[in-house]
Amino acid sequence: MSGAFRCLALVLLGVVALPASAWSEDGYELWLRYPQVSNAALLAQYRAALASVFVAGDSPTLGAARDELARGLRGLLGTDIPIAGDPTRRRLVLAGTPARSPALSRLGLQSSLARAGAEGYVISTQARGIVIAANTDIGVLHGAFAFLRLLQTHQSIDALNIVEAPQLRHRILNHWDNLNGSIERGYAGASLWDWHTLPAYKAPRYTDYARANASLGINGTVLNNVNANALSLTPEYVAKAAALADVFRPYGIRVYLSARFSAPIEIGGLKTADPLAPDVRDWWAGKTAEIYKAIPDFGGFLVKANSEGQPGPQDYKRTHADGANMLADAVAPHGGIVMWRAFVYAQEADDRAEQAYAEFTPLDGTFRPNVLLQIKNGPIDFQPREPFSPLFGAMPRTPLTLELQITKEYLGFATHLVYLAPLFEEVLSVDTRVNGTGPVVRDLVQGAAGVANTGTSRSWCGAVFACANWHAFGRLAWNPRLTSAALADEWLRMTFTNDPAFVEPVTAMMLTSRQAAVDYMTPLGLTHLMARGHHYGPGPWVNTVARADQNSTYFHRADAGGIGFDRTAAGSNAVAQYAAPWRETFGRLDRVPDDYLLWFHHVPWDHRMASGRTLWNELTARYCRGVEAVRAMRATWASLAGRIDTGRYEETRAFLGVQEEEARWWRDASVLYFQTFSKQPIAPDTCGAPARTLAEYQSIVSRNVPGGGN
Repeated sequence: MSGAFRCLALVLLGVVALPASAWSEDGYELWLRYPQVSNAALLAQYRAALASVFVAGDSPTLGAARDELARGLRGLLGTDIPIAGDPTRRRLVLAGTPARSPALSRLGLQSSLARAGAEGYVISTQARGIVIAANTDIGVLHGAFAFLRLLQTHQSIDALNIVEAPQLRHRILNHWDNLNGSIERGYAGASLWDWHTLPAYKAPRYTDYARANASLGINGTVLNNVNANALSLTPEYVAKAAALADVFRPYGIRVYLSARFSAPIEIGGLKTADPLAPDVRDWWAGKTAEIYKAIPDFGGFLVKANSEGQPGPQDYKRTHADGANMLADAVAPHGGIVMWRAFVYAQEADDRAEQAYAEFTPLDGTFRPNVLLQIKNGPIDFQPREPFSPLFGAMPRTPLTLELQITKEYLGFATHLVYLAPLFEEVLSVDTRVNGTGPVVRDLVQGAAGVANTGTSRSWCGAVFACANWHAFGRLAWNPRLTSAALADEWLRMTFTNDPAFVEPVTAMMLTSRQAAVDYMTPLGLTHLMARGHHYGPGPWVNTVARADQNSTYFHRADAGGIGFDRTAAGSNAVAQYAAPWRETFGRLDRVPDDYLLWFHHVPWDHRMASGRTLWNELTARYCRGVEAVRAMRATWASLAGRIDTGRYEETRAFLGVQEEEARWWRDASVLYFQTFSKQPIAPDTCGAPARTLAEYQSIVSRNVPGGGN
């Protein structure tokens, strides 16, 4: 054989080892990459323990578990592992339920399985090998993914004794996808759902989407935008949703639809949508039965009502409970739920932060048991940092679910590296201190809803690092006690490499990224300073919108005397909506944390901060600190060249450059604008003088920004 042919043969056989910089990945596989384990000792351990796989049963869900184990073990061990075979063999992965497997029923796992519940699993090292046991088929699938995750992150499997069950019952993605293929606040291309080719063609990508969600324990998906189109409830579109439900069902994912409250008028031919009108109630009951006939495991409805111009029960002088209960009665015979969003604000509100609490707390205890009030993490709108919503802890007789935004509407879209697990963890761990005794938000809620960030982008999320937020949401919805650091470490190992020289510095980078974004966008409790409409880039000067609370100036209230929104007893008194001791903590200038200072107080420019600086100098220092943090992230990433593939390295390198440029834009434009009120010089710092004039920054018009509405 000639040298040239020998070289070609070696390449075709995969023998030639290429440096990291010589290959490229596009992120499509997400955290479900299964490259061969690089640790030689662990690889030997795994190969010695895992000689074959037996999955007891042949349901579609167990078939998915069998396929995933085959795929994962083949890649991780670098060799084919026999599937099926003999369940009594040793060096075996034995997966299934005791009901389907006599071998499993004899292992004495009853106590552990009782703790695992309907969706959880047991992973145990036994004399014969590894056992993945569950009470249901979907539990087996969850266990299969969890076991592969152990191998992906290079964990020992010599003495496993794992029992896992989800803490939150409802773990749901909310897709703000429109029937025309666009996505409101979508930064990763068009909608995943090709409504035109459904139901005839079910793209393979739908199955990969289901696999990714099942690997995290996500068990539901709302297919369409909360700013709903009534056509989504017509037979034509219900048939399309049913086709997706068929794909998702083996992965334990139920389909939900956003319901437009005025649908009885728009597609039903009625003259009213009054929730107490008998013909309206009958219409919804009939429509719901029609949906369940097509989708027997349909999850139910998500509703946005009487907010941002959406129709709702208040149009008929009815309450949110009247509207939610009508829909709840329609889905109850079928086992469905209604998720009623608490995101409301109206023209006449004195303080937008107060309205949800004012509208919903008088209704506590009046909602049907199958209604979940879906509450955003903060009282405004997915800002870089907000105090927790005072509704948490204020409605003890109402089932609640927490709404989080995975897509980064106010956080630089897909191109800014902003890891959201710290934000999610922050609100989940808040002690609401109702009557001074708690409870913590994660123990108050029955579910978590995440506004999805997926699209037709090859990497799913528009940027590889944006997918870390999808991963973090799913894992925290399953176990809200996981930490941001642990999840960052896990995601990096599964998505890139187990090399500690890469994982450790990038974990640190991810954990600082959210605070960096807060600093260069909205430091010290400022909020909603983004440009009008698309929310891309700074716009603290916006003050021309007819609705007061859609102007940036409404939120920061800067004047010659200071800056910030006074929500104390001397101002709007929104602080009174919080239980003690939060009321006192937020309400007193000498107690409020710096992170929420300007959220609750209008503070003089010369107020002395804990740092010793005046408020003005602290504000400008925070803006610069955010820019410096992004510069540090860029330097960290630059030092890692060659440790991962070229494609994903170069994308992140380029996007970090965009982020630094835009962080600087935010800093320069913001401090110049606020300087017009403070009349004080910008203290010398590492960011230097602003690059342009305020007038130049105010003249910037961003066109064709992604993520527009309907």
